[in-house]
This record gives sequence, C-alpha cells and structure tokens, in this order.
Amino acid sequence: MKLKTYLWNILISIDQLANTLTFGDPDETISSRAAKARIKGKKWGCVLCWALDKIDEKHCAKSIELDEGEKINPQQAGQ
Repeated sequence: MKLKTYLWNILISIDQLANTLTFGDPDETISSRAAKARIKGKKWGCVLCWALDKIDEKHCAKSIELDEGEKINPQQAGQ
C-alpha cells in the first residue's frame, strides 16, 4: 500500500472514530452525518457544513454515505 493511501485511510478512520464517539454510526464520517443533518435543517449540520464547504467546495454534499448512518431519500441528497 502506498503511503498516501495509508495516510488517507488513517484520516478516514479518525473521522469515523470521532463520529462514533459523538453517538454516530461507526461506519459513517462526520461529514456525511453533518450533510444529512443539514438536509433535515439541524443547526449543527448547517454550521459544520458551511465551514467544511469553505475549505472544500460542496464537501458535505460529496461526502453523503447513503448506505451508512441515518437513512435519507437519495433525492434529498441530490444523488
């Protein structure tokens, strides 16, 4: 495995651990969970996605994992 892939996998695992520690699905990233929360109008999701989208355009929308965590309609996700 290349170093870049290895480091990326570690970052994803840290993201998933943080989501788990905040009572989220252990297989879902915080970005995916925040995007779903934003779709439902939850303030924390809106704030976090606003910040993440400033760093990486449409980060939350690109991060939605439909098969993990709270289920949402794919049309709501724009997918």
